[in-house]
This record gives sequence, structure tokens and C-alpha cells, in this order.
Amino acid sequence: MAHTAFAELLDLDAEVLRDYHDEVIAWVGSLAPARPKIIDLGAGTGVGSRALLRALPGAEVVAVDMDDEMLAHIQASDSRIRTVRADLDQPWPDLGPADLIWASASMHHLADPVRGLRQALAALRPGGHLVVAELESFPSFLPEGPEAELEGRLSAELDKMRAEHGLHMHADWPALLAEAGFTVEADRRFDIDLRPPLPAAAGRYAEISLGRGLQRLEDRLSADDLKALEAIVAGVKTRDDLVVRTTRTVIVGRKPS
Repeated sequence: MAHTAFAELLDLDAEVLRDYHDEVIAWVGSLAPARPKIIDLGAGTGVGSRALLRALPGAEVVAVDMDDEMLAHIQASDSRIRTVRADLDQPWPDLGPADLIWASASMHHLADPVRGLRQALAALRPGGHLVVAELESFPSFLPEGPEAELEGRLSAELDKMRAEHGLHMHADWPALLAEAGFTVEADRRFDIDLRPPLPAAAGRYAEISLGRGLQRLEDRLSADDLKALEAIVAGVKTRDDLVVRTTRTVIVGRKPS
């Protein structure tokens, strides 16, 4: 069930934040030559792979993930995408040479990001691009007031937990790309602040996101906070006053020719 909810969350993120995703994919597509070879690192449900194929219909796309269920989902959704099972913390299989590598919300999971970035560099053709899209903040949904303050405590505790687990959520990605041998060409910040009325999917997006946070923090929040969050999650799907606030950064590195 948890796995299914996470997969749904990835797809909902692309649906609710459609304008952000469309803008970034159009930009990324402009970096690629005609009929490029593209590697999607940590592809998840294949949202990025499919979007890149829509933008670049002649592309060859290789989706890389270590989750067999995710890879099966990708193959079922678009047979043009080749899937490769790989643990990005281990030596990579031969994936290149690629013209473009897309890494959306995946690099922060690596135990040693610089080692992973160097493997990405090796998989690119000279002059090829790596695009790292990362989350500066996970989405928040509740309007200003006591509920938003409670959500802030939830987010802060989740941030602490991610740091304890070794996730590189707030890494200096331009510096890490440069250390790995890339020439950094762009570093863009997207501050997303969506207000009502929101797409119908926003309620379900909030329900899964807040529900996952609640499950993870059952032993880290006060009893009063847990009770209040449970009540919010139970009714959030049908609310018409939700917002979506999040920050994403997109860094583009080029392999020197």
C-alpha cells in the first residue's frame, strides 16, 4: 500500500505542478540535439521519461531505477522507454554515451553524490548535459493560521529525520557538479505558490503527502499534534482552501568537450 501511494504521489506532483514541470521540460528539451539519447536517473514512475519523449519524440530514453515495480510501471506506460535496473550507489552499468541525463529528486538519495555525479559525467558524450532537479522544500498545503504552524512543525521534523538518514536535501549542487568535473551552465530556483482554486488532484496530493509524513512521525510528535494532524488528513481531500507551496531548484552542468 505504501509503495502504491508513493507512486501515485509522484504522478500527482507532475499533475498539480504541471506549469513548473512543463516549463522545465521545455527548457531541458532545448539543450538536446535532434534524436538524442537520454538517461533518466532514479526514474520512479517514469513521469520525466514520458515528458521528455513528448518534448523530443525522436529521443531514445533509458529509465534507470532500482525498484522493479517502478520499472514495470514504466514499461507498461510506454513501451518506447528502455528500463535498466541499477543501484546508483554501486558502479553503474554501461548506460552511455548519452546526450542528456535527467535526474529529478534522485541525486539527494545517493550516499556519495560526487561519486554519482562523476559516473554521470562518464556516461555523457563530450558537450552533453546533466540536469539535476531537486527539492529545496517539500510541498505544504494548509492556509495561514494554526494549521499551517502545525504543518510547519511536521515539515521541520521530517527535515531532521531526512538529515539523520543521510539524505542530501540541502546540498550545494552547483559546487558538487563543479567538483565532479562539470561546467555549471545554469542554477535556477522556482518558488511555487499555488492558490485556490486548485486542480481537483490537489486534495489527493495533500492527503497522501500529509498522511505519509504523519505515519513517519508517530513517535516524534506530541499526542496533541498527532491527533490534530489525523483530523486534518481525514478531511483534507475535499477542502477548497488548500494551497501548494514548494521550492525547486534546477542545475544544468555540461561535460567539457
